[in-house]
Amino acid sequence: GQSYEIRMLDNRKLGELPEINGKLVKSIFRVVFHDRRLQYTEHQQLEGWRWNRPGDRILDIDIPMSVGIIDPRANPTQLNTVEFLWDPSKRTSVFIQVHCISTEFTLRKHGGEKGVPFRVQIDTFRESASGDYTEHLHSASCQIKVFKPKGADRKQKTDREKMEKRTPHEKEKYQPSYETTILTEVS
Repeated sequence: GQSYEIRMLDNRKLGELPEINGKLVKSIFRVVFHDRRLQYTEHQQLEGWRWNRPGDRILDIDIPMSVGIIDPRANPTQLNTVEFLWDPSKRTSVFIQVHCISTEFTLRKHGGEKGVPFRVQIDTFRESASGDYTEHLHSASCQIKVFKPKGADRKQKTDREKMEKRTPHEKEKYQPSYETTILTEVS
């Protein structure tokens, strides 16, 4: 339920794709499973979630906080997907809310479940000659884990303590933490 900002940036090189200058593009956001193993059963997992949480969505746009998004839509049958149009030449920030937590998809044991990693994937399309947004421009994603606030604080604390115990050589294997995350391009 927490809102997270994703800034949409036009990252074309000078002179690249001049045909989208002054035109809108469509971006589709999806929350999907990061692990291959769960990707194979994603449809069943999401149907199980829907059955346990009737009327709820996995992903929403916080429209009042978002800037520069046009015609935001959430398909009622795709609980993990939202889409909107935007102008690459204008400042655009979309605030998303994920309404499920990573431990909802792990087998229940005795508390302290790890929680499955999700991925936020953004696919962007330009308008085709027929007027629909089907010509793929770009895809990017990043891994996320979603916890309840107290659980997230506890997890960050234990992760920090684990890192402090490691040798400088072991620490080199891990990414440093940053205030912002640059999404990784998906080929």
